Amino acid sequence: MILIINCNSERLGDEMLLSKAKIGYSAIIEEVTGKEKTKKFLFTLGCFEGQEITLISKLAGNFVINVKDGRYAIDESMAKSIVLNG
Repeated sequence: MILIINCNSERLGDEMLLSKAKIGYSAIIEEVTGKEKTKKFLFTLGCFEGQEITLISKLAGNFVINVKDGRYAIDESMAKSIVLNG
């Protein structure tokens, strides 16, 4: 018997981290994880569960996102805190 275990932590089932998304990818935010300070900051940008988010560009560890008709630049650690459904 062969048992194959998927150890890829970036994608679990139908969920994926924003940091691993391709440019132009749109999805619904499933969960915002991480430290409370990071979660509160992302919430002020409009990043909360059920909200649509689009990855506009990636450059030098910065991610430009479109949320609620606004464009924001976030760093990679914040992008890793956003779990997408899709």
